[in-house]
Amino acid sequence: MKVIIAEKPDQGVTLASPFKSKKHQGYIEIYPNELFPNGAYMTWAVGHLFQLAPPEHYRPEWKKWIIDTLPIIPERFEYEIEKAKAKQFKVIKELLRKTEVTEIIHAGDAGREGELIIRNIIQMSGVKKPLKRLWISSLTPKAIYEGFKSLLDESETRNLYYEAYARACADWLVGMNASRIYSILLKKKGMNDVFSAGRVQTPTLALIVKREKEIESFKSEPFWEVLATFNIDGKQYEGKWVKDNESRLKDKELAKKIAEFCQNKAAEVKEVKTERKEFQPPLLFNLSSLQATANKLYQFSPKKTLDVLQSLYQKGIVSYPRSDSNYVTKGEAETFPEILQKLSSLQEYKDFFPLPNPSIIHNKRYVNEKKVTDHYAIIPTEQVTDPNKLSSDERKIYDLVVRRLIAAHYEQAIFDYTTIITLVDKRAEFVSKGKQQIQEGWRKVLFQREQEDDLATLPDIQQGEQGHVEKVKMKEGKTQPPKRYTEGQLITLMKTAGKFLDNEELEKVLMKTEGLGTEATRAGIITMLKERKYIEVKKNQVYATDKGKVLIEAIGDKILASPEMTAKWEQRLSEIGEGKASAASFMEQVKKLSAKIIEDALEMSERWDFTGFNTDAIQRTKSKATLGKSVGKCKLCDGTIIDKGEFYGCTNYAKTKCSFTISKMILGKKISQTNVKKLLQNGKTDLIKGFKKGEKTFDAFLVWDEGQKKLSFSFKND
Repeated sequence: MKVIIAEKPDQGVTLASPFKSKKHQGYIEIYPNELFPNGAYMTWAVGHLFQLAPPEHYRPEWKKWIIDTLPIIPERFEYEIEKAKAKQFKVIKELLRKTEVTEIIHAGDAGREGELIIRNIIQMSGVKKPLKRLWISSLTPKAIYEGFKSLLDESETRNLYYEAYARACADWLVGMNASRIYSILLKKKGMNDVFSAGRVQTPTLALIVKREKEIESFKSEPFWEVLATFNIDGKQYEGKWVKDNESRLKDKELAKKIAEFCQNKAAEVKEVKTERKEFQPPLLFNLSSLQATANKLYQFSPKKTLDVLQSLYQKGIVSYPRSDSNYVTKGEAETFPEILQKLSSLQEYKDFFPLPNPSIIHNKRYVNEKKVTDHYAIIPTEQVTDPNKLSSDERKIYDLVVRRLIAAHYEQAIFDYTTIITLVDKRAEFVSKGKQQIQEGWRKVLFQREQEDDLATLPDIQQGEQGHVEKVKMKEGKTQPPKRYTEGQLITLMKTAGKFLDNEELEKVLMKTEGLGTEATRAGIITMLKERKYIEVKKNQVYATDKGKVLIEAIGDKILASPEMTAKWEQRLSEIGEGKASAASFMEQVKKLSAKIIEDALEMSERWDFTGFNTDAIQRTKSKATLGKSVGKCKLCDGTIIDKGEFYGCTNYAKTKCSFTISKMILGKKISQTNVKKLLQNGKTDLIKGFKKGEKTFDAFLVWDEGQKKLSFSFKND
């Protein structure tokens, strides 16, 4: 008999769904079948059941936040069970120890974190039995069945465990030491708050603060442009005055003189240049590109896109969400005709069929084994679903994934870009730019929002034609500061932060990790920066807060804020996962780095000057009487919800990234601790009066929507 361990309860249920079974408390009994002649037990973790032990676990003196104890470097890292999850661990351990159980099947997510979660459970149980690995990229019944039919030997993925374990320990070391040293030193400067720092979040914050500084230091200057409307033998078009490729004039009087000079003058077409450009259909989605697209079109945060995608994956209708690849293997490409045939019958997509290219199996732009790492691109599975049967958010994400696959089977889009140079009175030169669509191609399927679409359609003009200036006008403008990043642009920026490396190193990094964090962690890093009050997002624009600016000013140009360091770190972790590098030697380097971070902070602190910073805004508003006080059980993971100052949050956040939070202020109304306790215990608060939305106020109950896993308002006292 076998024990199968999934990463989460809902995944366990899905993995067991193709088989006849019976549900028990904490596990499912799978009855004997073709794949499991003696039956099997399906059980699950609840994300990470174990966490790396806190500093005081190793030495009592490490509990105090004082400089003398830094750097904190345990001789050997140890794990401890999360109290809230001890019950499930007991269920798993009892199943593993059953005498009839002869084999364990590791069915965690097919990635390094999934590898770590399940192997930790097995190691902490003390059970040593043969181990096999389920490795699948979709949760359709067919994929599940085929996956169990062709299990991997555990040795094939063991290096991924070493990679994940090294990553966890290294992040613990850097985060623990950096957070303590900067919190201690900044407190001496009067900022009584916790300054969390880490090897991915801090370089990401540094990029945001850098942009904030560029905006703050930008000085807007006025400029003028001269625009002329030409009439060439009855054909009209507009041009912009240029000299030495520059159209902007800083001198208003000069612009006025040019405009006056051109009025009613003769005009001649000096040059007509047309360039044809072909645009290939975009690549299939990986997680980062999908997050960036959903943010641009729908203002979805990266975390929201990942959560919705995870929901679609759980339903078995899209492939693995945390993929870093834009490509598929030949095996996946062979399933496309079946998927596309099903899509062609749906009202939403039938107008795109028949496809210009029935198959892309030989198109290396999409089908490339060498560019598929752990997972292939995000695609719809053969379990095709009518998008109108999904929730609004699910429909939007599923539609993006479907359209991207359909577009890959279309021809390129072709445009002619035309530039006309018109000479006024044989002296003043004007440039006109326009474009004409020659072939729509894949743009029929995808709705692109390109700036180029603003280009005018120019009339058919030939070199040497003559006419006159019909009218001239001056247009005043102001130079604009750099724009703040959107969350989608931030994901892309994190992905390409490896560009700071030299070409050879960059090539290696881009093949695997591409900069700050991984596909699986980038959304979480942005969420973490929000929750730790380092950034704010307003109207999809990312702002650095005073707290974020102070931390980056304190760190300066030291290694902790360096995107290059983090990109190299991810490169080394990837090599550990591939069996090409030693985890032990990597950890030795991280220990040295932790000591260097302490040295850098002490050195920089002697020169700190926060003049001009609003440090008063960084004082901790947390009441000592309630800080850390438990108010109930987490609705998402059954962990403990505690007072974290400006909000109530789950104690499991640092270990499992549990995102459950309740703000102390919602729509202008303070949420009392009594109501938070009632919400957590009963799923509903008392009636709260005075919520404000715009000019309107209203009274409502706050309720926990178990289906949507989120807070909502209720106007009925049920």
